[in-house]
Amino acid sequence: MRSKKIWAIILYVVLLGISLATGFKPGIQTGKNLVNFASQMMMVLPFAFILIGLFEVWVPRQTIEKHLGIGSGIKGHLWAVILSAPMVGGLYVAFPMAYTLYKKGAGLGVIFTFLGASSLCRIPMLIFEASFLGVPFSLARLAVSLPLVIGSSAVLGRILQKKGYQPKMDL
Repeated sequence: MRSKKIWAIILYVVLLGISLATGFKPGIQTGKNLVNFASQMMMVLPFAFILIGLFEVWVPRQTIEKHLGIGSGIKGHLWAVILSAPMVGGLYVAFPMAYTLYKKGAGLGVIFTFLGASSLCRIPMLIFEASFLGVPFSLARLAVSLPLVIGSSAVLGRILQKKGYQPKMDL
């Protein structure tokens, strides 16, 4: 599997090189988009990973188990929403944080809520949305989508817990 990934990267680089050599505008634009995206991610990700590392070291497992664990109920889901609200970096940061939460004893349903909420109710995204579409729209969207995310996450978490599901932990 690893060799397929390496060959895909080599093919991508070769096609970018051919695009530059021949002046193929869509290929050149693809290369520019890659550089732009990579530079934006390099401005956010290192700091986010440092904060995740500090969270992993400073927050005790017992705290996570108490507030976000299997028996935390609706409070665990609300804590997950609160934890996801100030995040930047989208799912690039949310997935490593969810991995850390799982290692520290958070329940699967709460982790699903965290991932869903980090896609829907990040404060930077809400401010941007409200400035273009208005505060009433943003509040209505949250009022509809957040209960659906919490409810579906709780149900999915219970189903997977009853089946004894364990996520793969090898990265």
